[in-house]
Amino acid sequence: MSFLQLLLIAVVQGVTEFLPISSSGHLILIPKLTDLPDQGPLIDVAVHVGTLAAIIVYFWRDAWGLARGGFASVGIGTAPAERRLFWYIAAGTVPAVILGLFLKTGGYLEGFRSTTLVAVNLIIYGVLLGIADRVGRQEKSFEDLSLKDAVIVGLAQALALIPGTSRSGVTMTAARFLGYTRVESARFSFLLSIPAIAGAGLLAVLDLAEATAAMQRDALIAGALTFVAAILTMVFLMNFLKRASMTVFVVYRVAMGAALLIFFT
Repeated sequence: MSFLQLLLIAVVQGVTEFLPISSSGHLILIPKLTDLPDQGPLIDVAVHVGTLAAIIVYFWRDAWGLARGGFASVGIGTAPAERRLFWYIAAGTVPAVILGLFLKTGGYLEGFRSTTLVAVNLIIYGVLLGIADRVGRQEKSFEDLSLKDAVIVGLAQALALIPGTSRSGVTMTAARFLGYTRVESARFSFLLSIPAIAGAGLLAVLDLAEATAAMQRDALIAGALTFVAAILTMVFLMNFLKRASMTVFVVYRVAMGAALLIFFT
């Protein structure tokens, strides 16, 4: 795989993973809109791991709090608030883990690489994001997280395994319906993604060990480039949401979905 293709994939992933416009959907579109070969699911997971590293670095205080909560849960240290947060995030991760394992072991993931599916989901979940952002109150912060809210947003996250949905988009949609502010919805979404993406990355390591040297090199390069693009995107998004609504993302999703339906169906 050429460096230019790896760079394109990394930039697309790094930008679209955090903007609520569906990273998996855009990754699927790269070979369909260009003459480039399909990068395959291994590269897709590698670039997701690159975004995971960016989340941990950008939200290092929150990530460290989650780690402390995990240690406290097994008797190492005392951090009751962090321990509670750790278990809430764990509970919110369960739905995506169960559905992800089911889809992977059943061989259903390849069947999702459909332009029509991406287009329809871009539109449907884009409209839902717009509704949630308009009617949702802006009163809750991440510190107000409850077990019920964590599970609800976790169930929404599981839907993002279907391309075009957008993991960040659907979890922010759920959080906004629950009354979290735009900035806190994004923060909630990104932290909830840590164990989910880490789990997918762990499975990818097993596949990577069996891959050719060239595929291993491509995966590492793509992951590293994605990390840089993701950090820059998070800085932009967290500042953007302090002063603007989700409308621009809703318009983009609906327009992109409509265009795909027109040109590819």
